[in-house]
Amino acid sequence: MSDSASTSGDLDGTDAERAARRDRAVRAAVGQGLLGPDAPIVGLLDVTGIRESAAALRAAFEAVTAPGTPVLHAFAVKASPLVPVLRLLHEEGIGAEVASPGELALARAAGVPAERTVLDSPAKTPGELREALALGIAVNADNPQELERIDGLMAERASGSPLGIRVNPQVGGGSIEALSTATATSKFGVALRDEGAREWVVRAYLDRPWLTRLHAHTGSQGIPLTLMAEGAAATYTLAEEINERAGRRQVDTLDIGGGLPVNFASDETTPTYAEYARVLRGAVPGLFDGRYGLVTEFGRSLLAKHGTVVARVEYAKSAGGRPVAVTHAGVQVATRTVYAPGAWPLRIAAYDGKGVPKAGPDVVQDVAGPACFAGDLLAAGRALPLLEQGDHAAALDTGAYYFAHHYAYNSLARPGVYGFVAEGSEGVAFATVREAQTVEEIVAEAGGERVTALTDAMRRAGAGDS
Repeated sequence: MSDSASTSGDLDGTDAERAARRDRAVRAAVGQGLLGPDAPIVGLLDVTGIRESAAALRAAFEAVTAPGTPVLHAFAVKASPLVPVLRLLHEEGIGAEVASPGELALARAAGVPAERTVLDSPAKTPGELREALALGIAVNADNPQELERIDGLMAERASGSPLGIRVNPQVGGGSIEALSTATATSKFGVALRDEGAREWVVRAYLDRPWLTRLHAHTGSQGIPLTLMAEGAAATYTLAEEINERAGRRQVDTLDIGGGLPVNFASDETTPTYAEYARVLRGAVPGLFDGRYGLVTEFGRSLLAKHGTVVARVEYAKSAGGRPVAVTHAGVQVATRTVYAPGAWPLRIAAYDGKGVPKAGPDVVQDVAGPACFAGDLLAAGRALPLLEQGDHAAALDTGAYYFAHHYAYNSLARPGVYGFVAEGSEGVAFATVREAQTVEEIVAEAGGERVTALTDAMRRAGAGDS
């Protein structure tokens, strides 16, 4: 069976409908000229699917929390730093979790209000902290030195920002080490099991009545639900200890992070937000009894299955007896997949020159990108209907961390990104999210307006020596 082979019999209704919308969108992108010889790669975003994911997240937590519990679902902007995406999520009731001045600026440009924004970063500057406190944005201090900076800023000017400390419960890692944030030596947060660390955290809260939140994030892709729940449980237990020692409910909100893993093996959505919420309720029932507000920070799971990178097959060749489809999608859009294919394999769907799913027997072949190094492969030794010149290869489940995170190898241009709605009998309507990068923009970003900067500096230095 090829990567793209999925039938409605294999999937529930929502997943099957999403796969059908994707096929319609690819065909329409070719038919409407968004994808072709002069535009050989595009990113497509399923607006309906994104809205469904946002609704599923809200419903999952509403089902397990006590009525009236304040819950903020803050989208991890790093997963898709595109302003129209952030705006769509905002209108679907999702806030923003930001980790840099750039991400904060994107969230503000999308209209996400300060009270629905959370700032997390292990390297916040004084200027970043000052801006966040002035705006009233929630801040989670990563370490004791950062908390000292916040002390100074609060002494200068009191802030209404909800403030807390990020802790690392050190419960262990998952299958992808680079995305495991609760290991013994993780760079994030205060390591709770280190000698004296837990007491330091408790004392920090007792000394600062304005610390009212507690934050932990156990990891991302590759982390099992049980480990995520264990991290949340450790955070809850610490909050209970702080409040008991304070003699009052000082910590009133728990930020449990995000990191729900995505199934990249098929079109099936698994695990679901509802499953995770049930696991959490079973492991930490006190989290949902209404005594604590909740913040989540999901990213990849909201968008991954609603995005597709589609690239034209420029050439079809053979090497060592194996067919090779040379496409315009490679390391510049799928950096993690190219450099770490074992951890980040992608399904590839084959479409013909008109954007129609290809039929025919599976053929073991390589799907290569345009970059000038041998390892630039979207897939190696993959069984697919044979890709031929003028066909299209689609990298599935790429709505997060793929076409929005461009890697400018060989000065390859950022692809255009288009949202689509494919409902009813009216065909497919597209909206431009981001224009494709032009060659002129590449030159400008590469210092094109400063052509003689270095040679002029050398001449000036030489004149001074003489």
